[in-house]
Amino acid sequence: MLKNKTIKHLVTSLSVLCCALVPQAIQAKEITHTMGTIEITQTPKRIVVLGHGSLDILDELGVQPVGVVKPLLPHFISHYAGDDYQTVGSLKEPNFETIFMLKPDLIIAEGRQAPMYKELSQIAPTYLFQIDNQDYWKTTQHHWRMLGEIFEKQDEAESLIAKTDERMKSVHAKNSQENLRTLAVMNNGNNLAMYGEKSRFSIIFEDFGFAPATAQSQKPTGPHGNLISFEYIAEAKPDAMIILDREQAIGTSNGRAKALFDNALVHSTPAYQDQKMVFMDPAAWYLSAGGYKATHIMINDVESVL
Repeated sequence: MLKNKTIKHLVTSLSVLCCALVPQAIQAKEITHTMGTIEITQTPKRIVVLGHGSLDILDELGVQPVGVVKPLLPHFISHYAGDDYQTVGSLKEPNFETIFMLKPDLIIAEGRQAPMYKELSQIAPTYLFQIDNQDYWKTTQHHWRMLGEIFEKQDEAESLIAKTDERMKSVHAKNSQENLRTLAVMNNGNNLAMYGEKSRFSIIFEDFGFAPATAQSQKPTGPHGNLISFEYIAEAKPDAMIILDREQAIGTSNGRAKALFDNALVHSTPAYQDQKMVFMDPAAWYLSAGGYKATHIMINDVESVL
């Protein structure tokens, strides 16, 4: 009788031990993104990242990808140029064959790859990390939180959001005191475009709190800006000017904008005379929307004119 009880106890103990050793099923998570939802049943291990902003925040969260886009890789995440990471095409032309061969369990795409979303989703679950430039900080926070959920890094994501939000609010508070009338300008060669409150650089006005500078000849600006001239800049008399050199951003020139803006019409503005002109970091502003280090570089840029 005692022997039977001992055997029964041993069997029960082994059953408990086996249950403890067998991995328990993970409750599926439904993750919302720009193109809909994806279902995550386990923490992804093989991740392909097709944009620089999402790679920037993943780097900060300590998530290591197997494949990245290496052309135009920003200086603040340049370590991904190494041989440890497979190159998977360019920002506009992913290499689908290479991505397929990497056998990813998650692909993270960005706005430039949105037209290819369906094709990417046929390879692996695809999360679209797309920042709404007209609501930059709100949508950026959403994506950081979703990536925190996917990779079980919720606390880390909330900490990064809190640190960034504190700096954003600080800049906004300073601007409410100074009320600088500001021009956000991008040059593409000799062509100039200004960007207003509802544009790709709306963060300057909506989140950082700069007041837009306009001239009487001003036309409504859309998301892609409005072509202007240096005469317009002189007429607008901005207190501050924030400038992006698109050619530098896409790697076709370096520093040409500084020479272009060194002219008498710009010199006549309060922005020039009070040394409140800044040339944006093109990798942060143009190539890495929604990245952690990129966003803090953007904050540094605007702080330099305050």
